[in-house]
Amino acid sequence: MRTALTIAGSDSSGGAGIQADLKTFSALGVYGMSVITAVTAQNTCGVSAVQDISPAIISAQIEAVFSDIPVHAVKIGMVSKVETIEVIAAALERFAPRFVVLDPVMVAKSGHALIEPAAIAALRTRLFPLATLITPNIPEAEALLGERIADVAAMERAALALHVYGTHAVLVKGGHLAGDAVDVLFDGERCQHFAAPRIVTRHTHGTGCTLSAAIAAFLARGLEMAQAVGEAKAYISGAILKAFPLGHGVGPVHHFYDLYRKAGLDHDSER
Repeated sequence: MRTALTIAGSDSSGGAGIQADLKTFSALGVYGMSVITAVTAQNTCGVSAVQDISPAIISAQIEAVFSDIPVHAVKIGMVSKVETIEVIAAALERFAPRFVVLDPVMVAKSGHALIEPAAIAALRTRLFPLATLITPNIPEAEALLGERIADVAAMERAALALHVYGTHAVLVKGGHLAGDAVDVLFDGERCQHFAAPRIVTRHTHGTGCTLSAAIAAFLARGLEMAQAVGEAKAYISGAILKAFPLGHGVGPVHHFYDLYRKAGLDHDSER
């Protein structure tokens, strides 16, 4: 059994964060484990409160997993404080997992900030060099670089610029641009584009978490980087297509849509 560890925040509504990552791992046939960095009170309408977990407890969680269970890939999500980043970086340096997929979560879809300003610099200097892949969306890439990204060519330039911080590869996600959803992968040598038709829906809660977790799962299963990104892109496209209006705001993607299909279940009838 291949395994993957998510180091991220908890989403009480189940659509993003730790919950989305674990659902993704399960849907893709990987045994999921978790290290919680923060607890959020949130639902489909937004985030109402955040409580960071102490660095000592974060460190203890990581130690508990790595000391007992093989970890084939790590996905990192919400890391809001410098102290959190430092303790995770120290653990990655110590345990040296083969694959680390870092999703630089900065702002929730509701607009709630999920990282302190001082932590952004620590993210670049401490975690990027330890990452196999970082997966910023366009607003995140703009915040990291201080540059406007208005088209695919600018996404390519952003991927190259972010690569300078030491990460092995960069995936800039283009969901915020008009037209087809085009993501740009720079693997240190060349850029590759991964395109999918844009799906018109407001129910996209947890898309970034889910995509990065899916890439980690496919890397854990032995796929090469470009293949893992391509398979994850196909998975998230299906999950968005089958997303459902749970709650009164931005509903979640459907992590188990393919399992439902194979089981002959119709999620539409359960809305």
